[in-house]
Amino acid sequence: MQNLPPVRGTLTADRPLADLTWMRVGGPAEMLFQPADAEDLAAFLAALDPSVPVFPMGVGSNLIVRDGGIPGVVVRLGRGFNSITIDGGSVTAGAAALDSHVARRAADAGLDLTFLRTIPGSIGGAVRMNAGCYGSYVADVLTSVRVVLRDGSLHDLPAADLHLGYRQSSLPDGAIILAATFAPPAGDAATLAARMDDQLAKRDATQPTKDRTAGSTFRNPAGFSSTGRADDTHDLKAWAVIDAAGLRGATLGGAVMNVKHPNFLTNAGGASAADLEDLGELVRKKVYDSQGITLEWEIMRVGLRHAD
Repeated sequence: MQNLPPVRGTLTADRPLADLTWMRVGGPAEMLFQPADAEDLAAFLAALDPSVPVFPMGVGSNLIVRDGGIPGVVVRLGRGFNSITIDGGSVTAGAAALDSHVARRAADAGLDLTFLRTIPGSIGGAVRMNAGCYGSYVADVLTSVRVVLRDGSLHDLPAADLHLGYRQSSLPDGAIILAATFAPPAGDAATLAARMDDQLAKRDATQPTKDRTAGSTFRNPAGFSSTGRADDTHDLKAWAVIDAAGLRGATLGGAVMNVKHPNFLTNAGGASAADLEDLGELVRKKVYDSQGITLEWEIMRVGLRHAD
């Protein structure tokens, strides 16, 4: 890639990405950019040829990078974007701040973001995917986000502009989240800490937290009864329909649908990105064929299937 703008951060050509994802698979970034700060990122994007694709990458906890890698520039935010600031009843966190760290810092201040404690990943991804568990979602507490657009312009957007829904948001095209501000309910610090400890214990008892996964593979299907007929009064769990299709423990190459929790696609050792994605697609087909339910990917899959 020629004639890239000067930066204060780091530009690395053909940077392997497998070690930056929880699945430990995938090809390289044509160019990896680790900006020094928001101004460095904004200046780079403003000067970058608009035809060059840009992909923002967090900590790789909900991502499969395909084996052919990612063309263009991959932007990975680091230490300059992980601050956590608490001002009264408001919490502002950089996009690279880990969800778990934000939850703990907020709890120490008597603010309830405990639902973030067991969510893998960083705040940028949590906002983009409207992350949630235990009946709480980012949408419940988010007030605004700061973003940089593809032209390098900086904007503060109210939460309403994101139209947050189940595992989705409507960010402007090319937007990279820099920080998010939350207004969580107040709570007793000790009670919040105890709640998070309980959540962690329950997660570790039911999920394969020691294995190479990217969290939940598929979104929970909504609007189906246990018979598979449309019914807005019932919601199913993705793991349950996978289990009902007899796919707990299903394998393809080095990929497996985890025995402990079958909605966790797992690199059991030596899996390629193609193994993982192809097994996921096989699961989708068999669930549809057996139950008439279409599972939607929650894990993002990016890049090229094969190297050029």
